[in-house]
Amino acid sequence: MTTVSSVSSTQLEHGAGASLLDARSEFLADEDATIAFGFKLARATQSAAGSEVPEAGMGAATAGGVIHLQGYLGAGKTTLTRGFLRGYGHEGAVKSPTYTLVEPYELARCNIYHFDLYRLSDPEEFDYLGTDNYFEAPNLCLVEWPEHGAGWAPSADFRIELTETDAGRTARCSALSQRGVQMLAALFG
Repeated sequence: MTTVSSVSSTQLEHGAGASLLDARSEFLADEDATIAFGFKLARATQSAAGSEVPEAGMGAATAGGVIHLQGYLGAGKTTLTRGFLRGYGHEGAVKSPTYTLVEPYELARCNIYHFDLYRLSDPEEFDYLGTDNYFEAPNLCLVEWPEHGAGWAPSADFRIELTETDAGRTARCSALSQRGVQMLAALFG
């Protein structure tokens, strides 16, 4: 089930310097639905998503972007990321980078970096990770717990807030830049 909620052209200020341009929600019944939604999101971020999944290890051309993943522990952020990486043809394990802080997935046609900032005790610690180049286009960065790097981690183009419900979870997707608007339109188009 998809819920649509558009924001007026005056834009709502949401978070530190991020303007909410548009938002939509989707109900995810279980882990398989969360993986499928991540896969669908991956296809929405590709420059020319065809009908076929990219070959293993190849990836696909992308314009890049920063996607923030928010939700409580166990909400499904890494599960969604697993589906996202499958949408780019990654066939290996996908683990939470809770202790490593970042897991790089360097494919032939693109680079995807999965961050988990949960263990940062001070947002300034983000500056010491030495990952500035990771956030350059056309790289894609998925950032769990972005609030732990507030003021230091790059702003999101797209934000997904996962909240648990009795019957599953809800993914609230927010476009925070023009790139995010393109992602949202492709995801829910």
